[in-house]
Amino acid sequence: MSKEEKPEKRKRSIKKENPEQKRIKQESSSKESKLTTSLFYSEEAEVDTRSPEKDVEVFKSTCSDIRQTMLDIKSLKDKKASHDELEDKRVSVMLDFMNLKKLNRLAHIRCKKVREQTNDAKQRIDHYHLQLQNLLYEIMHLEKEITKCLEFKSKDEEIELVTLDDFYKTAPSDISRTDTTKTDPHLQRLARLEWELEQRKQLAKKLKDSKQSKEGLAQEIKNKQEYLENLQPKLKIVLEATKPVQEYLDMPFDQIREQQETARHLPPPLYVLYMQTSAYRQACDKDLQVSIIGDLDAAKAIKSSGKVVEEDSDSDQEEQEHSKKSKRRRKTVDSRVQERKQQALKKHPLAVKLDINCKDGNSLHLTFNFLITLEIITVNISLTLAESNISSISGSDLLAPESVLTDLYPGDHGKTSPNPANKYELRKLGLKDFTSYITEVGWPYLWAQWLGGLQFLENNAVNTPEEDVSFAHMQQTIRRLKQRVRSRLCLMKQTAAFETGNVVVDPEYQGLFPSKIVSRLTSWKRSTYEDFAVLPHAQALVDDEVVEQSDIFFTTVIERGSAKMTAQIVMTHDYPKVAPVFVVSVLWQHERTAANDKHIKEMEEEVNVHHEELMNSKSCDTVLSNQMQRLLMCFDIYLETEAAGSEEEGPMEISKEKIYNRMLRGPSRSKPYRYCPDIGIFTHR
Repeated sequence: MSKEEKPEKRKRSIKKENPEQKRIKQESSSKESKLTTSLFYSEEAEVDTRSPEKDVEVFKSTCSDIRQTMLDIKSLKDKKASHDELEDKRVSVMLDFMNLKKLNRLAHIRCKKVREQTNDAKQRIDHYHLQLQNLLYEIMHLEKEITKCLEFKSKDEEIELVTLDDFYKTAPSDISRTDTTKTDPHLQRLARLEWELEQRKQLAKKLKDSKQSKEGLAQEIKNKQEYLENLQPKLKIVLEATKPVQEYLDMPFDQIREQQETARHLPPPLYVLYMQTSAYRQACDKDLQVSIIGDLDAAKAIKSSGKVVEEDSDSDQEEQEHSKKSKRRRKTVDSRVQERKQQALKKHPLAVKLDINCKDGNSLHLTFNFLITLEIITVNISLTLAESNISSISGSDLLAPESVLTDLYPGDHGKTSPNPANKYELRKLGLKDFTSYITEVGWPYLWAQWLGGLQFLENNAVNTPEEDVSFAHMQQTIRRLKQRVRSRLCLMKQTAAFETGNVVVDPEYQGLFPSKIVSRLTSWKRSTYEDFAVLPHAQALVDDEVVEQSDIFFTTVIERGSAKMTAQIVMTHDYPKVAPVFVVSVLWQHERTAANDKHIKEMEEEVNVHHEELMNSKSCDTVLSNQMQRLLMCFDIYLETEAAGSEEEGPMEISKEKIYNRMLRGPSRSKPYRYCPDIGIFTHR
């Protein structure tokens, strides 16, 4: 093409179409769209007549035809066939593709119809479900209305009317109307209500008359009260004049009256304790002394104010108000903790002091305090000993306040508060456990709560102090306190004798032992739980929890010749009700314990198991000395039988001092540890 012809072609290409051509094109496009629309709706109708399974088969056959035709076209091209043959194949393929497009449209139309049917079914289900919910709601509403109607009670139903028999007996005939009311329940109800109204009018009239009579009696009482008040100064003068007579006759009526006046200001638990202890002293024990100590004016102030516990003023809001008013520095953390501690452990200004005097001149002094916030009773303990008492180095802490009354009742160690609510109260105030403050406030023994009439329930609630609780435990507790002091003093005497190497046996029990015992006590000292727990032959007692860390431990050494026995003694705080336990090891030629020598085990059994033979129901405080004497006796038997059974030649180190029939008996080869005092020989059990 030349350069001159190019512009003409450009002009020809951008030449605008005339309106006729545009109209023809629009008509043709509209015809095509109508044809497509009509074709679409015809295909929708056709879908209902065609089977989807057959369309699937047609689809598969068409695809296979297309594959085969394409292979034929390729083979024809390879053979360089004529253009007409190729064109026929192309037309056939195009027709197959048109058929596939039609099948695709039919599949889409089917999918659309299925969706529409599914949506219609869902809408119907939702409609039915909504109707069901509406019906259920209406049913529930009707049931509630029916229940309200059935449960409706009129005001007259709350009135307790007299029975029908009483109504017809007591009501007058113009109200009861027997002929009509017995057949008509409604009229009967109205008649009973009318009779109730009439009775209440009569009672109101009686009440008015009683109030008038009460006012008259009150005026009379007031006049007599004024007379008595005028008489009181004269009586005081008479009482002052009788004081020399009271002192001469040893009848301190004024002192008793003052104590009773002071007792009115005690908190309820201490008041119950004071009154019950005073009654017990008057009836059973004249040597018991009870008194009230403390600040009476402070107690009166607390009782008059009616507020026992002040609210915690340590909140942030109160601190801000306090800082705005006084413009002072904020309290430090330590000072706030100290203030909360003082508030939680605050004692009542008055306390009850109990002096228990024993016949041997020893006295136990108990001071009972009441913690206002924690609502428990604590005890402070002190002892006054007679000059004749013997002191002991190993038993120096047996009369210490923290141990002398431990386990007075089983399990009552006094180291935790008996009120379970105290744990939460102290935690809320940011304080430690109650055990940390025992040295400041005293020991919260459970028996002290009983004497004050307090009983703590499982739901952390505290009953009102009851006199029956105090009465039920008063006599037994006083006896236990005296017995505990007596047994501890006796125990101290025994330990003092052991420290000097002597085992003193009471004359009542001397017949249970032979007159001559060669083994001797050479050492007696205090021990600890840690020392006991590390011993291999004591592990069984530790594992079985027979021995506890709170028990009392002693260690003793017994010798005879070159043989040496080391015994560990474990005692509970409830001695002598629970006998001591002895754990023995012998060092003679080699170390022997219950683990490697059954005869040592038999010796421990003789001392620990058969201790009831060494106790009397009236006096059992010396059971420790009796057990120690039996241990010495058994040690002699053990050494003498072992030496006699050895095959060594020449003089023996351990000579025979005891009389027994046989050294060993039975398959267990037991030794004759049992002593028969009647005939003076040793036998087997």
